Amino acid sequence: MRYFVDFAYNGSAFHGSQRQPNAVSVQEVLENAFSTILREPIALTFAGRTDAGVHAEHMVAHFDSQAQVQQSSIIYSSMPLGTGSSMSKACLRLNRLLPSSIAVHNIYPVPDDWHARFSALARTYEYRITTDKDPFRQGLVTRVAPGLDFELMNKAAKILLGTHDFASFCKVHTDVKTTICTITQAEWSNFQQPDGPTSNSAAVFTITADRFLRNMVRAVVGTLFEVGRGKMTLAQFEDVINQRNRCAAGQSVPADGLYLTKITYPE
Repeated sequence: MRYFVDFAYNGSAFHGSQRQPNAVSVQEVLENAFSTILREPIALTFAGRTDAGVHAEHMVAHFDSQAQVQQSSIIYSSMPLGTGSSMSKACLRLNRLLPSSIAVHNIYPVPDDWHARFSALARTYEYRITTDKDPFRQGLVTRVAPGLDFELMNKAAKILLGTHDFASFCKVHTDVKTTICTITQAEWSNFQQPDGPTSNSAAVFTITADRFLRNMVRAVVGTLFEVGRGKMTLAQFEDVINQRNRCAAGQSVPADGLYLTKITYPE
């Protein structure tokens, strides 16, 4: 049978989500725990990959098991996370084995032709920033200088909406067949307008698309910062997209403020 797994992780301690030969990854740790619990080699296919230091509040993976997992060990539910469903025995056993930086929330059977990556309709990321120095959020939010013009950055973000070639925001030398994506949401929220040296204490950038390129969100945010600091006009921002050249865009922002927050599948 094929199963989907809903889980979350703090990416600070991992060299990305994908298994690597000489570094600890989320995939390696999860596969070892699943193989121990189910007593057979388990290979997980993630809905996508996140880079080192990037977090996920909602990641999905699928796996195939030779032996059917007992019903008492599985939650047969498609309820969203946080709706109060009881934790399954399998989840409880997995969470005892896993480090505190990874939490499995749900495991449920799906049709054999469902794929964690290819069946997904959309993905949503958030990039979280603050202008305050907060030792209790170190590694979980990116600290930036105050004074960003968020209303101007939101005007630039609207230019991203629709289907475009986003090669300008893609890491170079990446093996992808196309750099065309469709963005349906891109906006800053929870911000204050700059009216002094202590303004803009916190803000969140939310972006939703059918697919994302490597390093795409961090490059988009870094380029929006150029707009917010008055170093790039809206026309120049649009030209960055049209150039389809990574060198035309701004620098990538740090990974610690980036979160994968939602993956959408058919009902």
